[in-house]
Amino acid sequence: MTRLTDRIFGLVTILVAFMYIMSATQIQASFLSDPVGSKTFPIIVAVVAVICGGVMILRPDAEPDWPEGYTLLSIAISVALLIGYSYALKPVGFLIPTAVVAGAISYQISPRPRFAALAGIGLSIGLFVLFKFILGLGLSGLPKGMGL
Repeated sequence: MTRLTDRIFGLVTILVAFMYIMSATQIQASFLSDPVGSKTFPIIVAVVAVICGGVMILRPDAEPDWPEGYTLLSIAISVALLIGYSYALKPVGFLIPTAVVAGAISYQISPRPRFAALAGIGLSIGLFVLFKFILGLGLSGLPKGMGL
């Protein structure tokens, strides 16, 4: 039965990814768009989701361990952090919210404060350089008026 649930979840993942691709193709590109484009990035994310769904269908887990107690709380905290992150990006910029959320999630994975703080700062700066300078996305690093 557990193999069937993995396969059903993989199929649902693929269907949602295809709907995501369909909705991404409806995005109208503006005259001044990013090099990656407003359509390309969501399509890339959806293709990765299709691949992951395919792996779940082809190689289901024999005996999945469902989370309990502390793990469920950790997942709920992570979801709340990511929702807050999405709301904080525009007014606060990319660097600060990314450092805070990446550090907090890193702390949940391995509760070592110094390592979590360094991981958050490193991911924030590394992703900012990747998105802003390498991919050329119009990303604001700090709140308006503070530079970057």
